[in-house]
Amino acid sequence: MNPTRTSAPSCVVFSPNASHFNFKPNIIQLLPSFHGLDLENSYLHLREFEEVCNSYNDLNCSMNTIRLKLFSFFIKR
Repeated sequence: MNPTRTSAPSCVVFSPNASHFNFKPNIIQLLPSFHGLDLENSYLHLREFEEVCNSYNDLNCSMNTIRLKLFSFFIKR
């Protein structure tokens, strides 16, 4: 009765209150884009990412939950 997994499980583990996270779509546009290129400064991109996350306030979630939820929108392939 258990479905077979077609991909590796995620290493990101959300807290129980993560399902209550409601973000506005316009915050995704504010996030910097990091592609992992040699010319990009990863520390600068992370600092910009944290600044955007810190400007977002959700009383239902911790800052770590907000960062985890938004991180996938920060990394570009």
